Amino acid sequence: MENFTNETIDTKALPRFETVQLSPIDSKYWQVILISIFSFFFLGLAIMVILFFLVDEVVEQKPLIFSAYTAVFAIALLLSRISFKKKAYAFRNHDVIFRSGIIATNTMVIPYNRVQHVALHEGFIARFFGLAKVEIFTAGGISSDLEIPGIAKEEAENIKQLLMGKIQKQL
Repeated sequence: MENFTNETIDTKALPRFETVQLSPIDSKYWQVILISIFSFFFLGLAIMVILFFLVDEVVEQKPLIFSAYTAVFAIALLLSRISFKKKAYAFRNHDVIFRSGIIATNTMVIPYNRVQHVALHEGFIARFFGLAKVEIFTAGGISSDLEIPGIAKEEAENIKQLLMGKIQKQL
């Protein structure tokens, strides 16, 4: 019979993911975000203008509604810019790290042995800029899956091949 031991781990001596140099997402992705935001808000603006012509009761409220709509647009732009600046990633020997957030910073560290599937997605606008999104599906389910947007397509394909190679080694 073996002697059971359960030693304490010095958590201060563990490797720190915070010290890893993360790569920011491609700067062209900001243009993709801007096009998406402007498209959404211009569509909303068009619907609002049509409703103003169809509903007479809101005539007095037009300045207030436009002001509120402009404020929401400005806040959406600001929050999107902050979110864009916080997104960064790194691939290490045994795991992938992705940082994101707006007010709070979220950092996901996914070991390769949890990765089950990898996909590459190119949206219509992102494709125009030569960008793709790497989607990493894990054994932990949808809450632990990871999407890294705004990566140059060639680099995204290389990342997918890297991850597929890691998955094959595990089998």
